[in-house]
Amino acid sequence: MKQDLEIKSQVKKILKVVEELAPGRSVELRVPPYAAIQCVEGGNHRRGTPANVVEMSGETLINLAQDPGKWEVFCNQGLISASGTSSDLSKLFSEVSKLVKSFNGGFNG
Repeated sequence: MKQDLEIKSQVKKILKVVEELAPGRSVELRVPPYAAIQCVEGGNHRRGTPANVVEMSGETLINLAQDPGKWEVFCNQGLISASGTSSDLSKLFSEVSKLVKSFNGGFNG
């Protein structure tokens, strides 16, 4: 997979906000090929496949950070894969969105 440097930069910024708002190790948030982080308080994941995994493209992450109300739509469209009892990050992305919008007009500004 080829990495777009602008998307990579935006993904890294958004994931940093996610880590600050929801520190922890109970959910693995994957954005291939750009990054993967562990977040959300709860049980710690150390080895093997995590119990709670959320995966999406960089473009979907950026769109979600700008419009968190699309969580369910993106899940239903298959743009977000979320498995596990703690994998619903819709409320978290409502908070992420508020911070993203405060960054000099968002990431595209």
